[in-house]
Amino acid sequence: MSRNTATGAKVKQERKITFKNKEHEIFYNTYLSKCSCQDSYHKTLIYCLGLSEDTRRNANRIYDFKTGFIKPECLQEGWQTSGSEKIVRIAFNLYTDGTPTTDEYKDTEAQITETRLYSISDIFCTGYARYFWEAIKIRYPDYCFYVDWEDMFYAED
Repeated sequence: MSRNTATGAKVKQERKITFKNKEHEIFYNTYLSKCSCQDSYHKTLIYCLGLSEDTRRNANRIYDFKTGFIKPECLQEGWQTSGSEKIVRIAFNLYTDGTPTTDEYKDTEAQITETRLYSISDIFCTGYARYFWEAIKIRYPDYCFYVDWEDMFYAED
């Protein structure tokens, strides 16, 4: 019996997203349903913003859901904690593919310091690391869920 490659190509596995808690899942589903664009950029941003109570409560201070623009100045606001700063930085990085908060500083030394806060060691040294990895899988599913196309098309039965 040979494998039908057309059928195999159509099969798409449903990937289950790991949420931190029920509030995180509710936030994600609620804000995603309000979002006109449901691409991996927006899914990842909303997933990240739902991670902590602080970022959920201040989501509109972090991102403008009407215009689609991030608000980098939010990292300088008094409500931020070290954990929420890491969440915002990874959310911004995955959304913009850059370090957008660096531009908030005029001084070169401050810009360098801010850019360093986007390093893997600075962002991932937290209890949120497991969920940051989940955000990366949402943003880059084609690279995080490997499919061996050769096995799919040339497998022996």
